Amino acid sequence: MYRSCRTGTKETDLLLGGFARLHVPSFTAEQLERYEDLLMRNSDQDLLAWATGQEPAPAEFDHDVMRLLRRFRYEPDAGDIAR
Repeated sequence: MYRSCRTGTKETDLLLGGFARLHVPSFTAEQLERYEDLLMRNSDQDLLAWATGQEPAPAEFDHDVMRLLRRFRYEPDAGDIAR
């Protein structure tokens, strides 16, 4: 969860932080491994481009977690506005 909110750019922090709060608690162990792999092996600029559809994700990262991320739409809540 921490890495989702501290990627390097505010835009990616907000997107991934909101996504993680919504989806990570219900991830299977395999989905969590795929999500952690996304965070650890890619730059925040790449993740943002893939999530927003500006660029296609490489085949190795085009999986169920990436599809969830692409469908996710960030909506600020009071916790995000206060930061």
